[in-house]
Amino acid sequence: MLLHWCTQGFGNASVCSQSSAHNGNAVWFVKGLQEYTKCGYEAAAKHFAPADLDVNLSGKSFMITGANSGIGKATAQEIANRGGTVHMVCRNKGRAEAAKDEIVERSKNENVHIHVVDMSSARQVWEFAQSFSQSNTVHVLINNAGCMVNQRELTEEGLEKNFATNTLGTYILTTALIPALKKAEDPRVVTVSSGGMLTQKLNVDDLQFEKGTFDGTMAYAQNKRQQVILTERWASQHKDIHFSSMHPGWADTPAVQSSMPSFHAKMQSRLRTDVMGADTVVWLAVSPAASKQPSGLFFQDRKAVATHLPLASSRSTPQEEEKLLAALEEFTLKFKP
Repeated sequence: MLLHWCTQGFGNASVCSQSSAHNGNAVWFVKGLQEYTKCGYEAAAKHFAPADLDVNLSGKSFMITGANSGIGKATAQEIANRGGTVHMVCRNKGRAEAAKDEIVERSKNENVHIHVVDMSSARQVWEFAQSFSQSNTVHVLINNAGCMVNQRELTEEGLEKNFATNTLGTYILTTALIPALKKAEDPRVVTVSSGGMLTQKLNVDDLQFEKGTFDGTMAYAQNKRQQVILTERWASQHKDIHFSSMHPGWADTPAVQSSMPSFHAKMQSRLRTDVMGADTVVWLAVSPAASKQPSGLFFQDRKAVATHLPLASSRSTPQEEEKLLAALEEFTLKFKP
């Protein structure tokens, strides 16, 4: 019944990307209509334990990338409301300041700080992480900044922009902050991935999308698959930090409006609010319940879920994953100040 109600008027799944003809994507899209929409959230929320988020976060420090709008901003607000110290990592100073003013005004919490960093610049990310670690503590890192450019575009450092922001930026910031996180009590790293990654198998032979026709939606989903693999790897390497990745669902955010306008137009009435999208991010970052879950898992609506669709051939080999890590490590060393 829920599916029928959510899918009225969706006789076909053409709203997905052009590659929907692929059977796996159609399966994924139907799953999305059922689970990733606002009604999917409302169904899942009936089983949430509200007390999980009754926490006082004073004295704890949270770094959130891409914190000036959408899910990142909603997450920053929820953490500030509970007394946490928030470090907003944003590219645009003006937008960051406007968001900060609103967060402080609503939460009456003055411990909100802005750091202007372009996550697509490997060197900037490195320099920021090093200087931040010297003078601040961090209990929780929330890798939320995301980029979906629909034309293949290179950064000043010569890297494809989606990869540079979503994968390399996340990799460098996380690895550079691991020593600082290890000094904190109950350290956590939460990475905002996407259910779109379920349509992708890791492709280590074309990390910069140089082959074939460039498809921004697919590039983004590929990066999101890479983030899930990184989370699993980090969890196995650093047992004293709790790592998780998650899917916020399909939320009505500025990023979705600008990078997927036709999807946004067709789906607008079914999309989650940014607060709904942020719920599991906040739960993973602050709740005692989340830290009792095994490290390295992928979550949706406060539950660990599978990282592959049934019968999908999206699994990668340990060798392919090693190759991804080796490539990221090489870029990391190349741009290290």
